[in-house]
Amino acid sequence: MSPGHRKLPATTPAPDTGGCVATREILDRIGDKWSLYIVALLADGSRRFNELKRGIEGISQRMLTLTLRGLERDGLVTRTMYPTIPPRVDYELTDLGRTLLTPVMALVNWADQNQAAIAEAHKRFDEAPEPDHVLVQGVVYQRR
Repeated sequence: MSPGHRKLPATTPAPDTGGCVATREILDRIGDKWSLYIVALLADGSRRFNELKRGIEGISQRMLTLTLRGLERDGLVTRTMYPTIPPRVDYELTDLGRTLLTPVMALVNWADQNQAAIAEAHKRFDEAPEPDHVLVQGVVYQRR
């Protein structure tokens, strides 16, 4: 990503303005639990429903269906149904969906590179006393 991608807008719009609401809805879709997995799996080309299901550990059939429908509604994924028995359905990234691969894979790579540092930060945070507690010579006292 170029340095221009890291610049914040000069003024941040109010949370209830049209552009901000639309941005939040899009980021909610992309940032949900399963969408990034689906986009990453479709990076190499079309996949059948069961291929996607097998490729994403822990996703239910219903959640995969709902997530794919949402991605299709957003114009990121196409669904092609073939009139065979049993029916064959393929999913593929659209041109718009492919533009999402660069930032998605950058995020995936960042998470992969920093997982140890984040785990260490979790450990330090979890071991630190709560703000309303004081640690004195190994004894935790609660502030009143």
